[in-house]
Amino acid sequence: MASVCGNFEPVMKQFIPFYLLIATTCLLLSCNPKSSDKVIIKTTAGDIIVQVFPEKAPKTVNAFLSWVDSGFYEKSSFYRILSLDNQPMGSSAAELIQGGVYKTGKNRDHIPGIPHEPTSQTGIRHERGTVSMARLEPGSASTEFFICISDSPGFDEGGNSNPDGLGYAAFGRVVKGMDVVMSIYNRKEHNQEFTPPIVIINISRK
Repeated sequence: MASVCGNFEPVMKQFIPFYLLIATTCLLLSCNPKSSDKVIIKTTAGDIIVQVFPEKAPKTVNAFLSWVDSGFYEKSSFYRILSLDNQPMGSSAAELIQGGVYKTGKNRDHIPGIPHEPTSQTGIRHERGTVSMARLEPGSASTEFFICISDSPGFDEGGNSNPDGLGYAAFGRVVKGMDVVMSIYNRKEHNQEFTPPIVIINISRK
């Protein structure tokens, strides 16, 4: 009895170029810009380029990039600042700028919290230029993020910046545009809020 596989051998040879085409297409797709590990935060003060670390903080990065890809950050803002001059005396002072969609009125009720990825797990410390997720309870982070102006070990797990001691979920780092971050940091503020907020035109993959 003839082999069934043997009967198909001539046909398979005819389709080899087709399979090569499919393989080449898949290779090209794997290099698609949407797989980039860098995003550009375009603001009215200038551009900030951030490298994210999906291999270290996959849940946080995937959630953040999903909102980036959806265009959710279009016309958002940097709206909050913590500086050495606007925090209570004796507190664990920190320096950061915070941004996202909080001041835009966009509906965030449907956004699920991101499972918390502590610094002890990711190895990404809150150093100058680190990008991290703002939160209340662990696992409540969603669209709001902040950029560290200086080293902030109190934001790491075991630090004293929040009562639970679990720290914040760092997931990226500014690789270009720290001068823009500093220019935003030095804008006018009142009660820890920029007056007016600095517009984020959009955030997109680079």
